[in-house]
Amino acid sequence: MATATPMAVFSGCASPLSTTLRSGLTTCLGPFTLRPRPRPPPALCLCCHPPAEEVGYVVPTEVQEHSLPVLLSGQDCILHAQTGSGKTLAYLLSVFSAIDFGRSSVQALVVVPTRELGIQVTKVARILAAKACTVMALLDGGMLRRQKSWVKAEPPAIIVATVASLCQMIEKRAFSLQSMRVLVIDEVDFIFGSSKQVSSLRKILTSYSAASSRQTIFASASIPQHNRFVHDCVQHKWTKSDVVHVHVNPVQPMPSHLCHRYVICNKKERLHILLSLLEKDTPRSGIIFVAEQSEKSKKAGHSPSSTVVVEFLRTTYQGSLEVILLEEDMNFNARATSFTEVKGKGFLLVSTDIASRGFDLPQTSHIYNFDLPKTATDYLHRAGRTGREPFSKLACSVTTLITEDEHFVLQRFQNELKFHCEELPLESMFTFNL
Repeated sequence: MATATPMAVFSGCASPLSTTLRSGLTTCLGPFTLRPRPRPPPALCLCCHPPAEEVGYVVPTEVQEHSLPVLLSGQDCILHAQTGSGKTLAYLLSVFSAIDFGRSSVQALVVVPTRELGIQVTKVARILAAKACTVMALLDGGMLRRQKSWVKAEPPAIIVATVASLCQMIEKRAFSLQSMRVLVIDEVDFIFGSSKQVSSLRKILTSYSAASSRQTIFASASIPQHNRFVHDCVQHKWTKSDVVHVHVNPVQPMPSHLCHRYVICNKKERLHILLSLLEKDTPRSGIIFVAEQSEKSKKAGHSPSSTVVVEFLRTTYQGSLEVILLEEDMNFNARATSFTEVKGKGFLLVSTDIASRGFDLPQTSHIYNFDLPKTATDYLHRAGRTGREPFSKLACSVTTLITEDEHFVLQRFQNELKFHCEELPLESMFTFNL
């Protein structure tokens, strides 16, 4: 079900599989065909390319059906739908429909909270571009000097950037956003909630460009107090006043085919319980989420949970999956290597919440919360890393290890996110003595 806020009328489309674009771009994703409005002189066409399988979609998802008529009309839009529902492809199709391929200027900007999400968005954008235009990724501070020269000599049509890298380039006058037609903020609630990024995001929305001269698209699976957020968008002029809130599956924040489980245990038992779960579940691939190390733990000289879990699994896990570590304080090359290593093969990725936003690894069948998420929103995004194969009925599960004192927190998550969590008896976890 899609809903619109009282501030905007949600306009439907009689045939969502055939929609008019704002420029001469034609793209075909299986039966999902978008046809251009005739326009002289004809702009460069991207016709039936690339194949649907290369992008990962064959038919439009629900959020694409509901949002594309709004997006392709040029209207500001807040995309609010489950993780893995197809929001990225929806907003990228809108980006490509707005670009004038004969113009040499920055016309679209996609802002992301993490480098890893930026890598993924850039990959999909370059597949869709098929050499019709340039897509630049501004994700690493160490490469910005070289990219500054490139962007001045040959401005890319599309830039995918983290907040910090983008602001650094704009303040160095590498380029301006005066020609920008579309601004996308992905994982918008995360960026607004980040003390390190929110002030820079406000500059991007109001100082570096004006809402009146661009199409603004916000996307996320979780937008707390979304009615208030829509009001703020208009009040603070982040968007135009007729912004449309497309909310798909508001009653069911997570896919219904996910199986949620928990084990009550003490902290000392968790490593062995995790190992037992891995042996019993035999996941196709899995992500093990751990908490970031606190300052108190660092000062005490303790190893972070991520290191403890990785070292334990590398010495005790006998399965075929490779154990890989991903942390926020790793340098860009190390993070990029870890991210590349998990693509297209079986893995056990041990990570902090850096992997919970936008990571698209369809082969992930199991999620393990070694440490309880801090909030229901964090649980939602961690759980959203599995069950991401479109239209697949593959059994996927989310298992959380908690102490007795943490049980009420998990129950609160269940009430807020409307899911049922099954308890796994502790005694069933062990075939050996601790």
